[in-house]
Amino acid sequence: MPLSVGEKLGPYEILAPIGAGGMGEVYRAHDPRLRRDVAIKISAAQFTERFEREARTIAALNHPNICTLYDVGPNYLIMELIEGTPLQGPLPVAQAIRYGVQICDALDTAHRKNITHRDLKPANILVTASGVKLLDFGLARVNSVVPAADATQTTPLTEAGIVFGTPAYMSPEQAKGEPVDARSDIFSFGAVLYEMLSGRRAFAHGSSIEILSAILRDEPLPLDAPSNVSAIVTRCLRKRPEDRFRTMTEVRAALETASIDNPAGKPSSIAVLPFTNISADKENEYFGDGLAEEILNLLAKIPGLKVIARTSSFAFRGKEQDITKIAEALRVEHILEGSVRRAGNRIRVTAELIQAADGAHLWAERYDRELTDVFAIQDEIGQAISEALKVRLAPRVQVVNIEAWQHCLKGEYYRLRFTPEGLHKAKEHFEQAIAIDRHYAHAYNRLAAYYYMLAILNMRPAREIVPLAKGATEKALALEPANLESHSRLANLAAVFDHDCRAAENHHSLAMATDVISPTARYSYAMYYLLPLGRTAEAVEQSRLGLDSDPLSMLFHLGVALTLYFANQYNESIACARRALEIDPNSYFIWHTLGEAQLASGHTEDAITSLKRSVERAPWYTIAVGSLASAYYLAGDHERSRECARRLALSHGHSVGMARYYATTGEVDTMFEALEGAYEQSDVFLVWLQSWTSFDSYHADRRFQSFLKRMNFVQGDGVS
Repeated sequence: MPLSVGEKLGPYEILAPIGAGGMGEVYRAHDPRLRRDVAIKISAAQFTERFEREARTIAALNHPNICTLYDVGPNYLIMELIEGTPLQGPLPVAQAIRYGVQICDALDTAHRKNITHRDLKPANILVTASGVKLLDFGLARVNSVVPAADATQTTPLTEAGIVFGTPAYMSPEQAKGEPVDARSDIFSFGAVLYEMLSGRRAFAHGSSIEILSAILRDEPLPLDAPSNVSAIVTRCLRKRPEDRFRTMTEVRAALETASIDNPAGKPSSIAVLPFTNISADKENEYFGDGLAEEILNLLAKIPGLKVIARTSSFAFRGKEQDITKIAEALRVEHILEGSVRRAGNRIRVTAELIQAADGAHLWAERYDRELTDVFAIQDEIGQAISEALKVRLAPRVQVVNIEAWQHCLKGEYYRLRFTPEGLHKAKEHFEQAIAIDRHYAHAYNRLAAYYYMLAILNMRPAREIVPLAKGATEKALALEPANLESHSRLANLAAVFDHDCRAAENHHSLAMATDVISPTARYSYAMYYLLPLGRTAEAVEQSRLGLDSDPLSMLFHLGVALTLYFANQYNESIACARRALEIDPNSYFIWHTLGEAQLASGHTEDAITSLKRSVERAPWYTIAVGSLASAYYLAGDHERSRECARRLALSHGHSVGMARYYATTGEVDTMFEALEGAYEQSDVFLVWLQSWTSFDSYHADRRFQSFLKRMNFVQGDGVS
């Protein structure tokens, strides 16, 4: 029976309830004798064996990072009252290491007394002004040493084969109901440290059964953390106990070493600006862009170095801005800038590395070479930067035809203009590169990117373009099996057009199996895998990590704004979209996302304005046209609504945009006809069928459930 405020329990006066759990209730109370407030944990019944075990366990421990036991009553414990909050991530690396060392210390003290915690998790770790405190040793197991056999025997306080603990943080042996020792806590600590660094669970699946299965079978997604810290987490999370650290003392030593190697608690960071073309021929601008991007890509492979992606770095092309302001906008510590002059087969490249804080030049060099030496120049610049920033550059082995390479540079230069003329020229250059060197994987990859752009932006019929995108990507992968971009693209094609979640998952796992995950890979994983499965919280997190590496990219702003919209965080989505439009007011997909969030939050007139701006800039963007028709309908302007829908139907036939319009107007049979047509046409927006709120009221319809099944979607506990 719950206690009331003011009630006495022995000498202790109840002040307020703190919480309740399966073992009983916890109250804040006052001890008038020592004039201090305490925490009282009351058992639901007279002392259970587990409750008595917790009392004995805590009493045996004396450590500043472990909750102190003061007294014991007939059915209650009197403990230290801790003013703090449960541990939450993501945290800065230095702070996560600091807390990690304290947890290691506390667990090491317990292990030295042959006590295994067995329920280590963020909810059982409170963050206070002085550090962390470990709570709840209610599942702790006391191991008794048997000298004769020189072995450790576990006191049988629980039944064999019964699983105790919190699924997401259990070791594999604990999940299987097998005997555990200190190495089980090391696994749980690895899961906690992973969450401190990333803000997500290492095994973030749906049901408890799926979580336990993942713990036994799967590896967590790679961490975006310094490689030495990631290596510690990885070793803690090994499936076999013998493959982990042996003791918490070893874990602590590894963390302290990582702290010394990374004293600032964050990796070095750099942005590579486009190299200025100072050639007589202004058409050589592509060469300066390409050279800078090649160096950028080289540096991006260095673990522990944060490299801003091309879109954001190149946003400052031709702008006379102070280096410090550029660094502030991109949130980096260092800037690499340079120039290139080309005359025939001779090139002159200058490059300088600048420390943004004070404008100091850390390194500068000039190269006068033959054009055929361009790859050596790239490597020398990369090596010089890695030495200046004290990071390690992996050597690369690359034999490339210089003419084919130049065609790829030109093709990418035109592709990223996003104009019909530019795309046409891009395709020509990629095909010329392949004609020159049919074993050049990068050329196939760029051609695949061209086809993929046409398909994913709905610029050409998917049925026509997707096989070409897939064929070029598979050719690139056959020539370069370790190419991560190819795996990311194949994952998207599998999810969006083949509706094959398993293939998408496999390719995403390969694309992200690296110390340095590209922002594009994060975007793809969030938008075309996590969102379709309803794992919106993870999708938002991955999108934000992508934006952090490319803060001026409209694509990654879209990722954050759209995932927030699908997470029903409409105000945050609107704010993100408005920030993006300050950078590029002509982004049609940002205007569309802003309109969707405004419509969902009840600002219909604002939504109409935003959606009209999207449609004006991209009349072929079917999802925005359908949303505009729906917005007009909800505003009561049925005439404009019908006219907008009629034009969309005439130009594109069945589409998800039309289906959403019919869902809004309540024309259910016509809505399903439109969905069937969209399926036949491989409409890209079907991938988010479960997430569009337009269809919420139809989820129980057997036809809708059947449609989801055909698309291999998971419902319910797939949501994170």
